[in-house]
Amino acid sequence: MFSWLVDGARGRALRQSALLTAGLLGVGSLMAMTSVKPPPKPPAKLTPVHNTAQAFCQDMARRLPNLPLEVCAKAQLTPIAARSAQGRPLFQRDVISSNAHLRVLVIGGIHGDELSSTSLVMHWIGAASQTPSNIHWRFIPLMNPDGMLLDKPTRTNSRGVDLNRNFPTPNWDKEASVYWNQRTQKDPRRYPGPKPLSEPESKWLHDEMESWKPNLIVSVHAPYGVLDFDGPTSPPQRLGRLYLDQVGIFPGSLGNYGGVHKKVPVVTIELPSALRTPQEAEIRQMWLDLLRWTAERLGAG
Repeated sequence: MFSWLVDGARGRALRQSALLTAGLLGVGSLMAMTSVKPPPKPPAKLTPVHNTAQAFCQDMARRLPNLPLEVCAKAQLTPIAARSAQGRPLFQRDVISSNAHLRVLVIGGIHGDELSSTSLVMHWIGAASQTPSNIHWRFIPLMNPDGMLLDKPTRTNSRGVDLNRNFPTPNWDKEASVYWNQRTQKDPRRYPGPKPLSEPESKWLHDEMESWKPNLIVSVHAPYGVLDFDGPTSPPQRLGRLYLDQVGIFPGSLGNYGGVHKKVPVVTIELPSALRTPQEAEIRQMWLDLLRWTAERLGAG
């Protein structure tokens, strides 16, 4: 059996299942139906590669909503060894309390056209620096620079792959292709790639999870305006104005892989707009609510 939840506006997704048995479809028919053919690649008109945090921040401040240059500069980002498909470095910031005993990984910009997600993570770096906690925070504000730095940003990376469908969930080889073919009608925005971890960006995040072993992953998206959760423990009921509305699991998604398969709690934030970052008071309230839930459920404080 293949099962999934269909993407739905504001998190109201419906569980669907396709029963594919030997009595209904032969192996040959199944293979033909589930074959994954790459969609057209997005245009490759990208801005120059930024190898320094200063150049990166200047570009981000021009592009992102509600991100003054000084906010990015104060984030003190550093390039790491990881590179995008087009060779762009990923930038990182660690904020470590003196008695940290939890590791929390915060990711923005997995989808390049969700600009507000990266802006929010930039603001949260400042909040983490100012708020005491027993947490080692690791922030990656932009996982998909190739998609976001296009003249017209794209959900996918430069090779046309949806990074949030490229993680090695169980039965990915069958379920990801069936979902893409049948449920999305081969939507190029949701192409899962030719195989799991085919992309350097998703491969880096997978390896980071294996080596750093975060106790919690927070992944920021837009624009459904809900709060999603996968994994053990009780989910947060709200962060700021976002309320829990679990949208379900999808083949190859980070929530499915991390929360369901690896048993690492994954909080997925869906901001209300991809182009408008919440106001400062809302950013602060979301942060405080996240800290409060983390202290209650994971023992940070």
